[in-house]
Formats: sequence, structure tokens, C-alpha cells
Amino acid sequence: MRPLKTIFAGTPAFAVPSLQALLGHSGIDVVAVYTQPDRPAGRGQAVRESEVKLAAAAHGLPIEQPASMRDPAALERFLAHDCELLVVTAYGQILPTAVIDAPARGAINVHASLLPRWRGAAPIQRALMAGDEQTGVTIMRIVERLDAGPMLLRATLGIEPDDTGGSLHDRLAALGGQALRAALDALIAGTLHETVQDESLVTYARKIERADRLIDWTLDAEALSRQVRALNPAPLAIASLGGLTLNVIAATAVSHLDTHAPGTVIGVDDDGIVVACGSGALRLTVVQPPGKRAMNAREFLNGYRKHLPL
Repeated sequence: MRPLKTIFAGTPAFAVPSLQALLGHSGIDVVAVYTQPDRPAGRGQAVRESEVKLAAAAHGLPIEQPASMRDPAALERFLAHDCELLVVTAYGQILPTAVIDAPARGAINVHASLLPRWRGAAPIQRALMAGDEQTGVTIMRIVERLDAGPMLLRATLGIEPDDTGGSLHDRLAALGGQALRAALDALIAGTLHETVQDESLVTYARKIERADRLIDWTLDAEALSRQVRALNPAPLAIASLGGLTLNVIAATAVSHLDTHAPGTVIGVDDDGIVVACGSGALRLTVVQPPGKRAMNAREFLNGYRKHLPL
């Protein structure tokens, strides 16, 4: 059999292993790669190319960057590729029906959760914040409703006690590439089976907003520890201590009798800043003052101890 003419659509680093899985598959011919337009990023707002664009360029692949797939010219160009399969991983655009329905072998998506749990924009962070013990990757057919298509393959991954959003992202990205390859093998062999999602089990992974970053000291310390880990390396949790506002990069929950009001700094040393919570206490071990670099507890205390409400 000749390879399937395939279009890949993805943008961030999470999508790169999926593209690599396609490029390494003898049954796939990647005819174009779609990714988001180059945009300003970072403190200097320099225009940055997406990780998928860089990977595609390294392999000499045709690259398309339409601002919207709903634009008639963009749709016409997509259809001109006459692809048989569309594979999407974290593309960042809602695809119109005309795009979803065009490939003869369908459109499939690599999603970073065990659907139907955590449909939506931030499944990795939400799984960590919720205290889930496992997560994974789901390969599904794309439909118009968000992450609601029938499941083709699920691969499970345990969440480790020290996982951060960054470490879990990297492990799931690699798993996504492996799961996609297995799904492609089954698709080409004609053995791929669909399972309809159980709507009664659906949860939604809302986009992370600023309110999700704010540490609420009235909450349980374990929940706050998960929040800090989930938001590392970006966008980072935010803590208010007296007149200070800090990004919190690392923190651990510690046992403590609830004799202090939540938010009270109850101890400082080279190991961290201990703050009373609604239940237990949180030890802040790596923080970042506004406009400054990340600091461990000792470095922070050398310059900011006088600002803490002790």
C-alpha cells in the first residue's frame, strides 16, 4: 500500500513527538504541516516561531500558518492538499466542519488526558490540581464538539508525587507520540475500533486564568502544594505575604497544628518560608520576587527577610 497523504496540525512543544511519530511511520506521507502564525512572545516580545514549525522546517516539510482555518482562502488551500488523513495535536484553533470532513480516512486528535475526564484547554494542570493519581493520552476522532469524539486508543500514565506541570507535560508528550503510532498501525491495518465517550463522566479542564494562580491560604496545604506543582514552570502560582507578591516555583506541604490564621508566616529558615494554611502549612522553597530571578529560601531571606510579616 502507498503511504497515506497526511496533514499534521500542531503548535507547541507537546505536539512535536506526534509529528515525529508521523515522520517515522512508513505508512504515512506528511504533505503539509499546519501551525499557528509566528507571534511575539517573552519579555522582549520578539517574534517567535512555534516548536512545530521549527521541527517541520528541519525536515523540509511544507508549512502553512493561516490566522484562521475559517478563512475561505485558507480552506481552499487546505483542500488543495487533497489529504487522506488529518492528525491534530494542540493546534490552537477550532477547525471548521469542512476541514474535519475533508480527509477520506478522517481527522484524529491527540489529547493529554484519559477522556472523557478533562476535556478542554488545560488537562495536564487540572489533573495535577485535582490530585488525580493517573492520567494519560487519548487518540480520538475529531468532531465539532470540544474533545467529544469517539475514542480510538487510550494510554495510561501514573502521576508521580513530585510531578510538575512541566515534567508531566514532557512524559505525556512522549506518550502521545507512542500512542499515535499505535493508532496509526491499527488504522492502516483496519483494526481500529471506536468507543463512544460516556457523557456522565465528563469533566472540563478550563484554561488557566490569573485567578487560578492565586494561592488561597484558607485551603488545605496539600491542595496548595499541588497547585504550585501544576503551574510550574508556567504560568506559576502567586502568593501574597504581607506587602509582598511572589511567584511560587516550588513548595511542599508540612504538618502543623492550626493555631495560626491562614496566611501567617510561622517560620523562616534556609529550608523555606512556612505559612499557615486552612489545614497544615506550606513551606515555600523556591520563589521569585517581581522583576527578579528565582531564588531559594536562603537567597530570598538574605534580601527580603525584613519584608516578611514575622
